[in-house]
Amino acid sequence: MTLDPVVLAERLIDCESVTPATGEVFACLEAMLVPLGFAVHRFVAGEPPEGPVENLFAVRKGPAGSRHFAFAGHLDVVPPGEGWSSGPFKAERRGELLYGRGAVDMKGSIASFVAAVADIPAVAGTLSLIITGDEEGPAKYGTVPLIAHMREVGELPDLCLVGEPTSVHRLGDMAKIGRRGSVNIWLSVKGSQGHVAYPHLADNPIPRLIAMLAELDALVLDEGSDWFQASNLEITDLEVGNRATNVIPAEAKARLSIRFNDLHTGQGLVERVTEIAERHGGTAQAVISGESFVTLPGAFSDLVSAAVEAETGLKPELSTTGGTSDARFLRAVCPVIEFGLCNATMHKTDEAVAMDDLVVLARIYRRIARAALAVSAS
Repeated sequence: MTLDPVVLAERLIDCESVTPATGEVFACLEAMLVPLGFAVHRFVAGEPPEGPVENLFAVRKGPAGSRHFAFAGHLDVVPPGEGWSSGPFKAERRGELLYGRGAVDMKGSIASFVAAVADIPAVAGTLSLIITGDEEGPAKYGTVPLIAHMREVGELPDLCLVGEPTSVHRLGDMAKIGRRGSVNIWLSVKGSQGHVAYPHLADNPIPRLIAMLAELDALVLDEGSDWFQASNLEITDLEVGNRATNVIPAEAKARLSIRFNDLHTGQGLVERVTEIAERHGGTAQAVISGESFVTLPGAFSDLVSAAVEAETGLKPELSTTGGTSDARFLRAVCPVIEFGLCNATMHKTDEAVAMDDLVVLARIYRRIARAALAVSAS
C-alpha cells in the first residue's frame, strides 16, 4: 500500500488540537492506522487545568521473537496566535509549501511515518506508534502514562525514534542523540511591610533578593562536556507586585530556569540553589522537568545516519542542542534518537513544511524502520 504523506499531513492539520489535545485528531490518526493492521488503544488521562489529555498507542505485531521498533510523537500543538495568511487549522498548499499549525511540529513527521510503515510488511517485525496530546504542555499526562501502559501490556520497544523537527537548514543536517536536563526554581524572600519614611520599622526583602540573584547569576556551572554545551542558569521572572510608591513590600519573588548537561543532576542543582537562597534569607521551590541524557553513537545512530545520507546525501550532525522533548521519558525504556523536519517555522505564524521534504522524510523513516527491525543496537 502506498500512502501520500502530504495528504495525511493535511488531514491531521485540519483537526484543531491545541494542547492538551483530545478527540478528533486522534480519531483521524486511528483511521489511518487501522487499515494498515495496527491495533490502536486510545485513553484519556488527567484532570483540568493540565488535562484531560488523550494518548494513543498503536502496535502491529510481527512474528514471535521479532524486534520491536517504535516511533514517538505528539498531535498537540501550541496556540496559533494571530496574523496567519490562511486558517491555521485548514491546511493550504501554496507553491511548494504546505501551511498549517503542526505542519512541522509535528503532524508532518507523524504523517510521514504512517506513509513509511504502509510499505513495510508485518513479517519484518513489530512496529508501534507512541503518540501523546500533551508534549507542548506540562507533559504530565502524556508520554509518562503511555510508558506505563506499554509496560502493563508488555510491549516495550527495542529502539525508538522521536519525530521532532531536528533539521536546521536542510532536511537531514542534524539528528538529536540527547538533550540537556531542565529545572525551574521559584525563589522567595519575605520581609516586613512598612512605610518608606520609616525603614527601621520595616524589613525590605528586595535588597536580599537582588544579592541572591547576583550570586546565582555569577555562577559558572561548567564549561561543557563531551557531548553537551555548557549548562546555563537564566533569571526568567521578577515579581514584587507593589503598586504603592510609599510602601516597603513584604515579599519579593523571582524564578530561575536551568538547562544542564550530564555533569549535573536536577536534584544536585536544586540543592545548590537552595543553599544560596537560604543564605540570603530566602526559600526555593523547584520542578525538575527532566534529566540530561545521551544515546552514545553506535549501531542505532549509524543506521539513522545511513538512512538520511541515502536519501539526502547529507550525513547528519549528532547533536544534543535545543530544548527538551519526550525523549527524556522514553530513554528510560530503550535507546532513543530524534530526527525530523526543518525547524525554522515551528511555533511561528504561517508554520509551513516543504511538501517534498515530507515525501523524502517518509522514505528516510522507511529505511530507518527496516534497518532497526533487522539489526541490534550497541
